[in-house]
Amino acid sequence: MLTIYGIKNCDTMKKAFLWLDENNIAYQFHDYKKSNLAENTLDDWLSALGWEVIVNQKGTTWRKLALDKNTLDHQRIKPIILQNLSMIKRPLLVLDNGQIMFGFDKEEWQKALLT
Repeated sequence: MLTIYGIKNCDTMKKAFLWLDENNIAYQFHDYKKSNLAENTLDDWLSALGWEVIVNQKGTTWRKLALDKNTLDHQRIKPIILQNLSMIKRPLLVLDNGQIMFGFDKEEWQKALLT
């Protein structure tokens, strides 16, 4: 079963839930606000994809923190992300095969989840 990570009240998350439900796709939801995020899960994502892919650099949280991305690496960004989980791109899907997908794109989701 796939796991969808994010924040329940996010508009994009609501669209994602609706799409999953309409397509009868079973999922587990991990709400950062209620359940936090395991450090080892974030480590896996950072190792597999890099922080630049995971962090929403256009989001409010990123802009408020005013971080210099030229000085950041896996170890420096990890505690910042753990303290500011809303800076992770949403939704984040982890498929049964371990593939990670960011954002809500109906075409990409259809290819990955319905074919």
